[in-house]
Amino acid sequence: MPVASPDLAGAKSDAAVVRDALGVGIAVGVSGFAFGVTSAGCGLSPLQTCVLSLAVFTGASQFALVGALAAGGNPYTAAAGAFFLGVRNSFYGLRLSQLLALPRAIRPFAAQWVIDETTAVTLPQPTRRAARIGFAVTGLTLYVLWNLTTLLGALGAEALGDTETWGLDAASPAVFLALLAPMLKSTAERITAAIAVLLALGLLPVLPAGVPVLVSALAAPTVLFLSGHRKRRNRGAATTEEAR
Repeated sequence: MPVASPDLAGAKSDAAVVRDALGVGIAVGVSGFAFGVTSAGCGLSPLQTCVLSLAVFTGASQFALVGALAAGGNPYTAAAGAFFLGVRNSFYGLRLSQLLALPRAIRPFAAQWVIDETTAVTLPQPTRRAARIGFAVTGLTLYVLWNLTTLLGALGAEALGDTETWGLDAASPAVFLALLAPMLKSTAERITAAIAVLLALGLLPVLPAGVPVLVSALAAPTVLFLSGHRKRRNRGAATTEEAR
């Protein structure tokens, strides 16, 4: 996708961008309650839960961490799984840095908001102005709501009883998948996602908690290798055919 040009300003109204950004920020932000309840149910204190949301602020990684700990996983393995799941935000940042072109002094603060949802709202915007508005409104709304509802969930976990029966740990991953699915446009992207899901689900019963997430990351390099190998083979066949 080409970098939006400032000359295209006005192609989408600011109000429309704000509306879309608020919709995503509010819809996902309230699922912080599910994380607060799940984290408290796994044995973390409300303070630990809130610090985790404030500092990490990437829902899928947070759920992966507390889920692995709740399943009895090694803390280092749980942290590694959460870390590698969060690495995707670094790739988002590479793309968003070109699109937003923020002043250097602001970039360290903006990096905290580089997550799935802000990326999903920012990338489709037709102009740099719209992209900046979408990123800022989504990030601010989501950060405030996520941390507020995390606190409420952590404090209210005891009143809900057995948190596992509510299935709240599936809330944030479900939202993440709903946002991700429309972005899988090419065949290679769909195949990569399918392989990753199959690896994670297939290895879940046989590997320690947190490890299946790490192994599923192998889907991307595997698809890239096979795709490159097929292209080289096709080029070789074309060259042979021309030589004849």
